[in-house]
Amino acid sequence: MVEHILLVDDEEGIRKMLGLTLRDAGYTVFTAGGGEEALAVFARERPQIVLTDIKMPGMDGIEVLGRIKELSPDTEVIMITGHGDVDLAIQSIKHQATDFVTKPVNEEILKIALSRAAERIAMRRQIREHTENLERLVEEKTRDLIAAERFAAVGRTAAGLSHAIKNIASGLEGAIFMIEEGRTTCRPESLDQGWEMLKASVQRIKNLSMELLRLSGRTMLCIGTHDPDGTAREVAEFMASSAKERGIAFSIECGAGPGPVLFDAEAMHRCLLNLVTNAIDACAESEQGPRRVALTTSREDGFVWFSVADNGPGMSEAIRRRIFTEPLSTKGSRGTGFGLLSAKQIAEAHGGSIEVFSTPGGGAVFVVGIPAREPR
Repeated sequence: MVEHILLVDDEEGIRKMLGLTLRDAGYTVFTAGGGEEALAVFARERPQIVLTDIKMPGMDGIEVLGRIKELSPDTEVIMITGHGDVDLAIQSIKHQATDFVTKPVNEEILKIALSRAAERIAMRRQIREHTENLERLVEEKTRDLIAAERFAAVGRTAAGLSHAIKNIASGLEGAIFMIEEGRTTCRPESLDQGWEMLKASVQRIKNLSMELLRLSGRTMLCIGTHDPDGTAREVAEFMASSAKERGIAFSIECGAGPGPVLFDAEAMHRCLLNLVTNAIDACAESEQGPRRVALTTSREDGFVWFSVADNGPGMSEAIRRRIFTEPLSTKGSRGTGFGLLSAKQIAEAHGGSIEVFSTPGGGAVFVVGIPAREPR
C-alpha cells in the first residue's frame, strides 16, 4: 500500500484542495510550493509518489521530474497540467512521468492515475522479490551442485586410488610368484625377473605416494630465477633414452628465451615430466608410424608456454573434459591417473593454466602457460 505522496504546486488553494482529497483517501501528504522546496522535501521524506504541477515559477515541473528520477528512478511522478499544456504533458511522459491529469483535477481521474502508479510500485516490488528469491534459489542450488560434485570427485578419486593400489598389488603378487618359482626350482632367471618386477612395484608405490602427498594440500612453490628453456632441455635429456628405446622420435624446440623467469624449476620439471611420459606412453600404444613426441617452449603475451604434442591415439571429448578433474588413466595397469592432476595443480599454483587439445586418432597437445615474471 502506497502511503506517502508529495504534492507540488505554486497555488496554495490547489495544494489545500488536493491535499484534503488525498488525505481523505488515506494518504500521508507532504506539500511544497515550488521546485526547490519539492526537492528538499523529497530528499527528506522519500515519498513513493510525487504529484506536481508542470508550470511553476523558477524550477518547472519537467525539471522537478528529471531531478527526482535522477535521485530515485523507481518513484512514480504524476504531472498536473492545464488544458492548453498537452504538449508539455506529452513531453513529461517522454521523461518517464507515470501519468498526467488536467486542471481542474477530477477526483475520479486522479484516483485512476494514483491506482496505476500504485500498481507499478507493487509490480516492481514483486519483480524485485521474485528476482531476489530466484537469486537465492540459484545460490542454494549452486551450493548443492558444488557439494554434490565434491562428493562425486571424492568418490572418483577413491575409485582411482583403489584401482591403482589393486594394480600395484597385482604386480607384487606376480613378483612374489616369480621369486618363489625361482627359489623352489633353482632358476636364476625367474629370480631376476621377480626381483625386477618387485623393484618396479616398489617404485610405483613410491611414485603414487609422492603424487598423493602433492595433491593432498596446497602446492608450496620454491620460486627462483630460472631459464624455462633450460628446464625443458633437462626433461628432454632425461626422457630421450626412454623414447628411443620405444621407437619414438622425440624432439625439442626452445623459444622462451632470452632472459630468466621467476618460477619453481623443480615443480615445472615434474609437470613437464608427467606430460612427456604420458605422451611417450600414448605413442607407444599406437600402431601407426612414425611415432613422434615434441616438446616446445615459447614466450608470448606475458606468458611462458610449454607444449607437449604427440601423434598417438588421442582421446574422446568425454575423456578430455574429465582429464583434469579426476584420476583418469589410459595406460591400464601401468598408470595411476594422478599425474595430470599434479600437473594442473603445479600450473595453477604458478598463476597459470593447463589445457589439452585432442581428438580420437588425432594425437594430443598439452599446453601449460605460466606468467613470465622477470626478476627485478
